[in-house]
Amino acid sequence: MDASEDVFPNPSPNIGERVKQSPNDFHLQQLQGRMSRILIIDDNSAVCTALEVLLGLHGFNVSCAHSPDAGLLALAQSDLAAEAVGLVIQDMNFSADTTSGDEGKALFAAIRQRHPDMPVVLLTAWTDLAAAVELVKAGAADYLGKPWDDRKLVTTVKNLLALGQARRETRQLKRERQQHRDRLEERFDLRGLVFAADSMERLLSTACQIARADVPVLISGPNGSGKGVIAEIIQANSAVKRGPFVAVNCGALPAELIEAELFGAEAGAYTGAQRARDGRFEAADGGTLFLDEIGNLPLSGQMKLLRVLESGQFERLGSTRTRVVKVRVISASNADLPAMIRAGTFREDLYYRLHVIELAVPALSERSDDVLPLAEHFIAGRATLQPEARSALLAHAWPGNVRELKNAIERAILLGRNGVIEAADLGLPVVTKPTAPRNHEPELDRATLSRLLAQHKGIVSHAAAELGLSRQALYRRMEKLGLAEQSGS
Repeated sequence: MDASEDVFPNPSPNIGERVKQSPNDFHLQQLQGRMSRILIIDDNSAVCTALEVLLGLHGFNVSCAHSPDAGLLALAQSDLAAEAVGLVIQDMNFSADTTSGDEGKALFAAIRQRHPDMPVVLLTAWTDLAAAVELVKAGAADYLGKPWDDRKLVTTVKNLLALGQARRETRQLKRERQQHRDRLEERFDLRGLVFAADSMERLLSTACQIARADVPVLISGPNGSGKGVIAEIIQANSAVKRGPFVAVNCGALPAELIEAELFGAEAGAYTGAQRARDGRFEAADGGTLFLDEIGNLPLSGQMKLLRVLESGQFERLGSTRTRVVKVRVISASNADLPAMIRAGTFREDLYYRLHVIELAVPALSERSDDVLPLAEHFIAGRATLQPEARSALLAHAWPGNVRELKNAIERAILLGRNGVIEAADLGLPVVTKPTAPRNHEPELDRATLSRLLAQHKGIVSHAAAELGLSRQALYRRMEKLGLAEQSGS
C-alpha cells in the first residue's frame, strides 16, 4: 500500500456495526473466498495467539511464525501453496531485552526484497515508533502500537486485503491485455505501431479483421491521430499486401488538379499538361489507394470516384478511352461528412460507398495510456524523461494528437541538457489545479462526506483532492463528524 493513501471502508452511518459483523458479512465473504491468508511474525506466543483469535473471529485465515527466519520460510513456502500469504503483520524486536527495532528493519527489508508487493503492518512498542515511521516511508503499509486497538487492526486488515486483491486483479488485467497485444502482434503486421490503450487495441483488432475483405474502408479521426498508419496496417494485412500502396492527400492539392492526380491526364488536358501522365489509380492497380482528407475532393471528382468504386472504370482527363483497374480504396477524413452532405458539398451516394466499414481513430486525449509509450518511442533512447516531464505530458490535452507529441519530444531533445528532458523543455502550457483557499474547509454534513468517501472507495487522499483539501484537513472534518473514529482511522 502506498504510504500516501489512507484507505477506509466505504463509510455509512452504521459503519461501526459493519466492523463487528460475523464472517457472513458479504464483504468478508469476498475476502475469504478470494483473498489469501495473514502471516503473523512475532516471537511472543501470547501476541500470536491473541491476533490469531481476533482475526479468526472475523473470518480470516491466520498462521504464525516466531522468528524472522521462520517467517521468511513461511512466505517462501506460501508461493507454492493453494492459499498464499496476502498480508504480513510483523514485530519490530525478536531478541530478549532488545528495543532498537533493527531486527524489524532487517526483516522488513528482506520481505521487501523477496516480495516487493507484499503489504506489511508493523507492530511496535513506543520505543520503536520512529523506526516504524521510517519504514512506513519506505513502503510499509501501516504500523500499530502495542497494545493495539482491535477495531483499528481489523479495519486495517480488511482494507489492506481488499486493496491487495484490487491490485492483483489490476495486474492480472494488465497481463491479459499484454497477452492480447502480443497475440495481435504475432498474427498481424502492425507496422511497428506503438500503443497501450484498450481503445487502440480494439481498433487494430477490427482493422486487421477486415483487412482481407475487398471492401472500401473509411477512417475517421482528428488530424495527427494516426489515420495514415491505420491505412498502412490494413494494406499490410490485406490480400493485396504485395501490391503497391499509394497515398494521396486530397487536402494538399489544388481542386483543379485533384482529378488529374487521381485519374491521370492526356497531353493538353489542362494548362501545363505537356505530356500524358498516369493517375494514382493506375499507379495503385493491384494494390491499395489511400485517399486522405477525402472531404476536399470536388463534386466532379467525387462522381468519378464513385464510378471507379462501383465498376473499376474511369477515363483520364482529356481522353475518351475507358481504363479498368483493380484497387482497394481506403479513405480518411477529419471532416464531418454527414454535415457536408447536408450542405450539398459531398455526395451522399459516395459517402455510403466509402462507408462500408468505418474505423474511428480516437484522439490522443482519449487514450492517455498511449502518451508515455509514444513519447519513449520518439525519444528512442536519446534522452531521459524526468518525472515532472512525464506529468506534464499526461496533463496536456494534445489538440494536435500524435503529431504534436512527436514535435514536442523532438523540441525537448534539442533543448534538454545532458540527455535529460525537464518539463520546461517540452514547451507545453503549465496546468495548475484549482485549490481551496488556505485555512478554508468546505461545509460538509456527515451524509455528504460519507457518500463522497464511498465514491472514492474509502481512499481519503482522493476524496481530499476532489474537495481541494489536504488529507489532514479532511481527517479533521472526519473526526468532527465521527467518521474517522467509526472507521477505525
